[in-house]
Amino acid sequence: MTQASGAPRTLFDKLWDAHCVGELADGRMLIHVDRHLVHDLSSPQAFDGLRASGRRVRNPERTFAMADHIVSTETGRGDATVPGGEEMIVALRRNASQFGIRHFDLGDPGQGIVHVVAPEQGLVHPGMTVVCGDSHTCTLGALGAWAWGIGTSEVEHVLATQTLALHMPHAMRIHLNGEIAPGLSAKDLALYLLRRIGVRGAAAGFVEMCGNVVDALSMEARFTLCNMGIEAGARAAVIAPDEITLSYLRQRCQALPQLDQALAQWATWRGDAGARYSEELEIKVLLHSPQFTWGITPAQALAAQERLPLLGEARDAEEAAQWRRSYEYMGLEPGTSLEGQSVDRVFIGSCTNGRLSDLQEAATLIKGYRVASHVHAMVVPGSSAVRREAEALGLDKIFMDAGFEWREPGCSMCVGMNADKVAPGQRCVSTSNRNFEGRQGPGARTHLASPASAAAAAVAGRIIDHRELKAPYAEI
Repeated sequence: MTQASGAPRTLFDKLWDAHCVGELADGRMLIHVDRHLVHDLSSPQAFDGLRASGRRVRNPERTFAMADHIVSTETGRGDATVPGGEEMIVALRRNASQFGIRHFDLGDPGQGIVHVVAPEQGLVHPGMTVVCGDSHTCTLGALGAWAWGIGTSEVEHVLATQTLALHMPHAMRIHLNGEIAPGLSAKDLALYLLRRIGVRGAAAGFVEMCGNVVDALSMEARFTLCNMGIEAGARAAVIAPDEITLSYLRQRCQALPQLDQALAQWATWRGDAGARYSEELEIKVLLHSPQFTWGITPAQALAAQERLPLLGEARDAEEAAQWRRSYEYMGLEPGTSLEGQSVDRVFIGSCTNGRLSDLQEAATLIKGYRVASHVHAMVVPGSSAVRREAEALGLDKIFMDAGFEWREPGCSMCVGMNADKVAPGQRCVSTSNRNFEGRQGPGARTHLASPASAAAAAVAGRIIDHRELKAPYAEI
């Protein structure tokens, strides 16, 4: 047990205690893994390791495979994508078949990005431990699950044993109370939070998020917020289940036997009254403008109209050097603003903002407009299910009429390791989660933003506050 018997327990205490199945001599605990997600990029070596040691997958019914990172998003796609891509896609297909794992392959009606597919297919529930060879597995913590990314050797260990050996991680809680202006989104909130606390501001193995701002978010908005938790240093970002969570699960778990009993049990995955973490962080949220990144970390964010910081305003020489590097890479000048910066590419999609509500947000804004002639804009649904739902609502027609490309599901331009890349020196407004140097392609200049901000930039041909998009914009 993590606390004295009878003492109030946090959500983390309960998750840890429920999944400890053994103690090792070095003080680590064996943690049972309820759900293991594997994808095309991180799994081939792990399966090869199983074969080399003569092992099987211990619990194939708890393991699910997705083709997402290196797949093509072009219409009529096949296995061949980028050099080495076909080999990985075929390997995942072969491994899933050989080891008896459910595989969401190309052409499968459930295929898509692993962090989008898992919740929409009802694979993740409150109280679960969930791992995947991808740092943005923290997305799934929005459902009240303890979900985190693992490395290749750990992938093999989970496949073979359905456990992981862990020292108890540092756990904390962030309280987000305040207000968000109408028309702003969870992506704006995530960038605002990162701006406030920095990329190590929530450096912990487990971060619970709560407060009136979190309570007001839709389920899909919570996925976006938890997705960005890793960018603040949180290996797992978790929101305790409430009626919004349970309503979402009720729709997606219809085939589950005794669903009402399951929902009642899932609702119990909350901390006890009076339970406190060793670290509690209070953030007063006063979010009034859409947020954009200007540099090469997700924490370098501000509103379009704000002045970019001067080097002399840095806290120390190290920060000043980082800002200088950011300005040089991004082709920006201190003291100017992002507003009016011409853009070359716009990407709407990813595990951060590739869900139906994200596409609806963007489509509503650009209906009746045209993408600026110098901008290449694309929309990549997060899953095949999202794509079908969007097409049933006519969103694909709105996007294509406006001049966007309408693509097949996949990680696409978020990760820069498939055919969808930003050319060197091009400026891209992207709804993805990372703006690191070269993330979207060598020399790519990425501005992270919400779907509404990205859509408005595509139409205006430059970075603007999307709330100003009220009349057709003249091109620069």
